[in-house]
Amino acid sequence: MQVPNAHPAATNSACGFASQHGKAGKAHVERGFTLIEMLVALAVFAIAALALVQMEGASIARTADLDGRLLREVVAQNMAAEILTDPSPPPVGEANGTIRNAGRQFAWTRVVALQPDYGVLGIRLSVREVTPGRESQAVTFDFTRLPGA
Repeated sequence: MQVPNAHPAATNSACGFASQHGKAGKAHVERGFTLIEMLVALAVFAIAALALVQMEGASIARTADLDGRLLREVVAQNMAAEILTDPSPPPVGEANGTIRNAGRQFAWTRVVALQPDYGVLGIRLSVREVTPGRESQAVTFDFTRLPGA
């Protein structure tokens, strides 16, 4: 109901709405975030994103290291299989060489010693990658074989 000759602000404030000249009621509620809240949220998100990126880099480095280690082990296993299946045993002593596999260069060292207590040859085979820029630690296998047929 409107009162004749009444000021519009008076009728609106009676209904609970904000007046034109002041705040009789709070109908206009501000919603949203302040600038400080947005900056804090952005900073928290940026720190979390940086941590994830750093973990990703470490994961990629570990994956590359595992790939290299697996390839060294495959090369060493292949060489050990050749030594074990060759009809003639390897000579007693130390031998060195290089081998290429999967486009990479590997250096190998083989040490063969007679084990007189057991009547077998003790063989130690070490393989490491020597491809420029990918040098690595050696993978070493110890195994035995009969001296000859």
